[in-house]
Amino acid sequence: MSTETDTGLEIIRDAAPQVLEDTRRRVEPALRIALERLPESVRPVALYHYGWQDAQGNDCDAGRGKALRPALVLLAAAAVDPSHQQERALAAAVAVDLVHNFSLLHDDVMDGDVTRRHRATAWSVFGVGPAVLAGDALLTLALQTLAGAPEAAAVTAEAVQELILGQIQDLAMERKPAVSLPECLAMAGSKTGALIGSSFGLGALSAAASPQQVRLLTQAGRDLGLAFQLTDDVLGIWGDPKVTGKAAGADLKTRKKSLPVVAALTSGTPAGRELARLYQSPIGPAETTRAAELVEESGGRRWALQRAEELLEEVEKALEKGNLAAEGKAGLRSLAHLCVHRQF
Repeated sequence: MSTETDTGLEIIRDAAPQVLEDTRRRVEPALRIALERLPESVRPVALYHYGWQDAQGNDCDAGRGKALRPALVLLAAAAVDPSHQQERALAAAVAVDLVHNFSLLHDDVMDGDVTRRHRATAWSVFGVGPAVLAGDALLTLALQTLAGAPEAAAVTAEAVQELILGQIQDLAMERKPAVSLPECLAMAGSKTGALIGSSFGLGALSAAASPQQVRLLTQAGRDLGLAFQLTDDVLGIWGDPKVTGKAAGADLKTRKKSLPVVAALTSGTPAGRELARLYQSPIGPAETTRAAELVEESGGRRWALQRAEELLEEVEKALEKGNLAAEGKAGLRSLAHLCVHRQF
């Protein structure tokens, strides 16, 4: 376990909001320029999803994302070489953000989610078809953004393929009566770990990192991605809707086999067995409350939080091995802690 003082960790965590705000200021203008390249038929859906227009096409400022992935790109580049060519890192940051939002548009459709970032999801406003096509357009735009950097484009395309594989596995698990914990971890590693891993890797590439640094940072990003998903799954059950922007217990209502749930179902405990019986039928409000209690009683919540902390330690170790510049490394540490200890 870390020997750092509580005060030291608080300083690291407190830096994260400013890091993300600085990223938004740098990346948002480039993102807006990129979105202007979208076909007029899908641009309103994308601008709505980003929170820059309302459903009627009026300019607004709502539902902003965390800007985590583009921040990781920029910080990884700064950690490798503070004097790197910032244009290359910025293009990679824009591309990663576009890919992430492509996945969110599609996820909301597949999961049937009606709220994201405290507002109605794009598909529930514009329809399934327009939302799916807007997501496709964002993905294409991401690869166009990297057209002048073939290696970065290849890394991004590979991450997207793995992300899609993880989503396929996630959907398949919803139909399977039983899912093992290793199976669920592998799915989460692909669905979430691949893109966060590539965020680290693309930042390193844009700063002309050595192959060893690229591999080290990419693996650190993959570990952080899995930690992020573990925390996300905990928030999907116990998160405050006013903070998360999603309905309370949303994952349980849809009987989603998230990581804490699978840990509970495979725990061999009486609570885990009761949860398995509960998951065999539709879940209403009363069953949602009981399901959350059972996941906690069986140790699913405790396991997820502990595993996230273990992965955070692995990320910390990797950052110390990478021969990285202090400022970029400090920023990466602050965001890593935010991923694991966030409430949104």
